[in-house]
Amino acid sequence: MSTLRLIGVEDGSFKVFQPRQSTLLCAILMVGDRIDAVRFGRVTVDGRDATDVLLRMLVNICSDALILGGVSFAGFNIIDATRLHEELGVPVIVYSGEKPDSQSVLAALKAHFADWEERWTPVERLGDVYSLVTRLGYPPVFFEVVGESRDWCDVVLRASAQLTRAPEPVRVAGIVARGLTRSA
Repeated sequence: MSTLRLIGVEDGSFKVFQPRQSTLLCAILMVGDRIDAVRFGRVTVDGRDATDVLLRMLVNICSDALILGGVSFAGFNIIDATRLHEELGVPVIVYSGEKPDSQSVLAALKAHFADWEERWTPVERLGDVYSLVTRLGYPPVFFEVVGESRDWCDVVLRASAQLTRAPEPVRVAGIVARGLTRSA
C-alpha cells in the first residue's frame, strides 16, 4: 500500500451540563508520519451540528480515508459517518480504544433527548463492530466502517498505529484539541 493520506478527527475538552457550550473539533491530515494540514471547527455540546461542521472543515482536503475518534463528539453530538462517506467520497472508519456499548448509548439518548431517534439513526446505520490488534502486545482496538471492507480497514489501522495502538491521525488530533481547550 502506498503512503496513506489519513484524516483523524477528535474533539476538545468541555464541562458537562453547561448550557449553550461549545468545544473544538480538530481534523489532522497526515501523510505517512507527517502532519500535512490542521483544521478546526466549533461544535455545540450535545448539539446536532458536528457532521455539518466537519464537512465545512474538510473542504478541499484530499484523503484516502477519514478516521473518527468515535461517533459521538462534544457529548452526544453524533456524527453521521454514512453522510460523510457519501459527501466526501472516502471511506469513514469509526475508531474506539474500548468496545462500543451501543445499548448504553441508546439508553442515554432515550433518557436525555426528545430527538433521540434522529440522533440514534447514524449510530444504528454503522453496522458491525470489529476488533483488531494493531500492535503486538497491546489490547485490540474496535472499529466500524462505511464505504470499504473490513480487510482494507485492518491494513489502514495497522499502518497508522505508528507509536501506540491508536491511529496516529486520531491520536494527534486528540492531543491538539484537548491541549487547546483544557484551560478554556
